[in-house]
Amino acid sequence: MKHTKAGKLYTDIVLEVFKLNGLLIAEGDKLVKEFGLTSARWKVLGALALTGEPLTVSRIAVKMGQTRQGVQRIADVMETEGLITYVNNPYHKKARLVKLTEKGTDLYSKADDKQIDWSNTLADNIDIVDAETALKVLRAVYCGLQG
Repeated sequence: MKHTKAGKLYTDIVLEVFKLNGLLIAEGDKLVKEFGLTSARWKVLGALALTGEPLTVSRIAVKMGQTRQGVQRIADVMETEGLITYVNNPYHKKARLVKLTEKGTDLYSKADDKQIDWSNTLADNIDIVDAETALKVLRAVYCGLQG
């Protein structure tokens, strides 16, 4: 069986995203290393900061595209470091909510400032119309996979 032209382009996009994902994780690790974070820990902070409210570990995992077990391990370590805290969930007895602490909020803010400078610098090399098209395509791929 052969790809259609669109099917081949779709496959090429997916392969590029796979390669890009690895590079972005490595770059993210470098970007936030000075704050004692990794990309994975930064994503947990970001899921909470960008939502602006406590979330269950499962909800964080969905937002991050990670497994619940992986997020749980990261969250447990982050709790011991005072970056997050667990609070009771009024809607579920067992699934506690994860909440940013002041320390976690401050750390996320520092990482976010550094990321903004990084992305502004890299964005100088990309045409804005091309970037908008790329974002539209990536969102369409994501929505298509969500079913």
